[in-house]
Parts: sequence; C-alpha cells; structure tokens
Amino acid sequence: MTSVSRPGRLVLLGHPVAHSLSPVFQGAALAAAGIAMAYEALEVPTEAWPGTLAALREVRAAGNVTVPHKARMFGACARHTESARRAGAVNTFWTEDGTFVGDNTDVAGFQAAAESLLGDALRGAHVALLGSGGAAAAVCVAVEAAGGRVTLHGRSAERAADLATRFPSTVRLAPTALAAAGDADLVVNATPLGLDAADPLPVALDAVPPSAALLDLVYRRAGTTAWIAAALAEGRRAADGRDMLLEQGAAAFVRWFGIPPNREVMRAALREHGA
Repeated sequence: MTSVSRPGRLVLLGHPVAHSLSPVFQGAALAAAGIAMAYEALEVPTEAWPGTLAALREVRAAGNVTVPHKARMFGACARHTESARRAGAVNTFWTEDGTFVGDNTDVAGFQAAAESLLGDALRGAHVALLGSGGAAAAVCVAVEAAGGRVTLHGRSAERAADLATRFPSTVRLAPTALAAAGDADLVVNATPLGLDAADPLPVALDAVPPSAALLDLVYRRAGTTAWIAAALAEGRRAADGRDMLLEQGAAAFVRWFGIPPNREVMRAALREHGA
C-alpha cells in the first residue's frame, strides 16, 4: 500500500506543533531527493479539524499527525494499514481516490529506537509503559510483535483499560507509574511530560531498576528532556524521542513517495539545527 502519486501538499497536523523537528529533517530529505515540495507544520486546534481535513483532501495532501489527533485521524481514513488498524491510531496519511489512507509508522519508529537501546533484547522484554494515547498504542503493537509484555499505567483509566482489552495477552495494568516500572527491562514515557522544562518527571529514577533502559518518546528542540538528562547523568542507558521521530519519518517518506529518504542527510539536518 505504498503511495507513488506525488501529494499535492505535505503537512504535519497537531496541537501544539511549534516544537516539532519534523520540518527540519523532512525538508532536508525532500531536497536530497530532488522533490520540490515544502513540509508544513499546521497548528490545528480541535475546532479547526473538520475544515482543515476537507481542505487537505481537496488538494490530495499527505503528511503526519501528532498529538492530540492520531485517533481522530484514524477515524478520518477510509483505509488503514495493519499497523494502523492494530494501534487504532494514524500518524501518517496520504490521499488516494479522494479518500485518506492511514498508516502508523510510530510502530517501526519505536522498534528502531528500542533496538538501539536494547538490541535483540526487545524480543521477550518486559516494557513499563507510561501513557495510553496513540503513541502508547504503537508501543503495544511493537512489543506484541516482539513477544514481550507491557505493564501500563495511564493517566486516563478509560484509555488504559481500552489498551489492556485490545492487547489482552500483552498488556496488564498497574495502579501507578512506580508500580509499572518496578521490574522492567525498558521504561517508556509515552505521555507529554517533558515537553515543558517545568514538567515533573514521568517516574522517579530511583523507582526504575538500574539495569533497565529508559526511552522518552518526548523530545525537545534543544537539548534533551529532564528525565533523560538525569538518567544519562547516572550512567544509565537512555534516549529521548529523536531516533523514533526520525525513523517514523523515514517510513512515512516511503509511503508518500515510494522511495527511501537519505537518513544521513536527515540526521545531519538535526545536528545542524542543534538537536
């Protein structure tokens, strides 16, 4: 289900999107591929969602979707890839025959980021997952495929229970973040905590086993999140969301244009940007 017809417009939809680094590396990837298009970050509050989608459909747009619209975009798509269906969320879309098609490249992005920390140890791993939104669903899909298990704590009890119901052999619920992290191989923050420097840590480091790796799906435009900075200062294996961001973006690029992007150009653009 790879898109080979060039989109009429390429966008990132979210609220907020000002912090996003996607335009930095996608712009570099487009230039390296000789594709004369811009990648636009569009701030889309909920009330503007219907009108924005109608306008994008008219011009055969493609793009990415970030918080809080991934589940909403799933509902707007007429067709879905298996990853999107399993996650119930769409972070990558394109237009075919006047309708939107949705994918979830966060699954591949998470797999790549986790493997950079754990290697093959993701297979069969115990993952403590904090959060219950679209990104958390993608983590559940990836861990399920790797034969691992997830202990989940989400601020929304309803959404957390929904994930546990959808992944009954993989996900069990924990009453607190501390309880979730207790004996994990990998602790994943899939909440927005960390976007703001004043945010509390997703879970205290002394609640995380010393042997566990930490992966923050949040990233900041400059530096790293406070949680990851603290973990690295203690000599722990830890990374923020940049690797996942880049890898999901590379997978999205293939969906839009049918060719792989130049990842080294994408990484260089992030380095030059100070990220």
